Amino acid sequence: MTLSITGKGLRIDDVVGVARRSEKVELHPDAVARIAQCRVFLEEKLAAREVMYGTNTGIGEFSEVALSDEQILRFQRYLIYNHAAGIGEPAPIEHVRAAMLSRVNVHAAGYSACRPEITQTYVEMLNRGITPVVCARGSVGACGDLAPLSQIALSLMGEGECFFEGTRIPTAKAFEKTGIKPPGLKARDGLAAINGSNLITGIGCLVVYDAERWLKQVDIAAAMTLEALNANMKPYDERLHRLRGFPGAVTSATNIRKVMAGSDLLLGKAKTRVQDAYSMRSSPQVIGAARDQLRWTRQQFEIELNGVGDNPLFIAGDKTVLTGANFQGTPVSLPLDCLGAAVTMVCVLSERRLNRLVNPALSAGLPAFLTKDPGMFSGLMLSQYTAGTQIVEQKILSSPAFIQSIPAAADQEDFVSMGMNSALKTRHILDTACGVLGIEFIAAAQALDLREYTPGKGTLAAKAAVRKYVPRLDDDRPLYPDHNAMAGAVRSLAVLNAVEEAVGELAIY
Repeated sequence: MTLSITGKGLRIDDVVGVARRSEKVELHPDAVARIAQCRVFLEEKLAAREVMYGTNTGIGEFSEVALSDEQILRFQRYLIYNHAAGIGEPAPIEHVRAAMLSRVNVHAAGYSACRPEITQTYVEMLNRGITPVVCARGSVGACGDLAPLSQIALSLMGEGECFFEGTRIPTAKAFEKTGIKPPGLKARDGLAAINGSNLITGIGCLVVYDAERWLKQVDIAAAMTLEALNANMKPYDERLHRLRGFPGAVTSATNIRKVMAGSDLLLGKAKTRVQDAYSMRSSPQVIGAARDQLRWTRQQFEIELNGVGDNPLFIAGDKTVLTGANFQGTPVSLPLDCLGAAVTMVCVLSERRLNRLVNPALSAGLPAFLTKDPGMFSGLMLSQYTAGTQIVEQKILSSPAFIQSIPAAADQEDFVSMGMNSALKTRHILDTACGVLGIEFIAAAQALDLREYTPGKGTLAAKAAVRKYVPRLDDDRPLYPDHNAMAGAVRSLAVLNAVEEAVGELAIY
């Protein structure tokens, strides 16, 4: 099914489909008409010699420098050249495709004044699998993602490099193979291609999507650990959380009880303590708080996906040109940073539950470090070390980027969002979180093997899924293959899929 781009109604799930599954896209006829109408308006303004930022003037500190007619034609090319100034390894293909889709949707709203050929070229590139090579670093998240989007915009002139059919080649060759003709750049086209926070937005959309599914797996890991520790389940009664009112906590408590349906713990057949430690008792409140943060982050990103992030804006119906700062990345940088910190917080809680599994003073009768012969064997002692070092890395990365502005462009751009730092570090926090959660899964499965009562249906399904990647630990063995295998299983949603097949879909929010 082809995704119709209208400038409105684009969702994070659509971005995932295009970025990861190469789903096809098309510009809605109404969007094509809006883009063309806005371009006519721009050309009327140019003919009247009205001064317009970045069109017949320089940009940034040079915004007061007027350009001649001849300079206007050359300026857009040089704009792209000097802004293609990133550094580092290429960004993942899915990040670049997400950014391109986001930029297409901005143009589709009809306020950017580029030629329709500019937007249509990006659509053709998405559909034919041509992804520009884009350095991962270089954007400060204000005036848009200028450096990375400029590397994408090089393709509009048939320049730069791209990934095509599994190889890295000059873009001109990929265009020749697919029959795409570079449209070139005329007045306004270059700035319309780069003046938005679209790479931040693209990365953030993918992070939000993955974080939603990671949090469902957090509920599953919590359920397994609670079963292994003979937890008192009264703190998971849905009524308790509804009385406080936070929807994320209600969802987490409900998911955990759903995973544990049929368990001796829920049925009252196992003896429990009157009250457990916070890491066991307050999991719904902590995981729920992250869920509520994630919900807000999704809302902010879908607003940005469908907003007009550009400068200037050309409002043809009002015959008005408005300059402003809709390229500013802070509205997405801030929620993305907060999401990274929330994921770290949940990982800290996961490690505290892990500690109770391996610590014989806290584990309700389980052997030290979950090994059959403590002293001779060390069991999962070092797994806790590995979880701990990952969490310290996450804590360091959880310092927000949105307060780290460094002025640029001779102080014309004297506050920037540093949103690309937010995007990259939050992506890394979430990737590391798969390793942390994987270790809790390993320990919880090991502990459940040492219990004799009946766990819940979802818990059993989760343990069986873990055992497909990590065998039970009897005699000590190198643990790094287990850690890496389980981190990969979390990323691939192996445990989540097994549990949802057994008990039905868990809620995200």
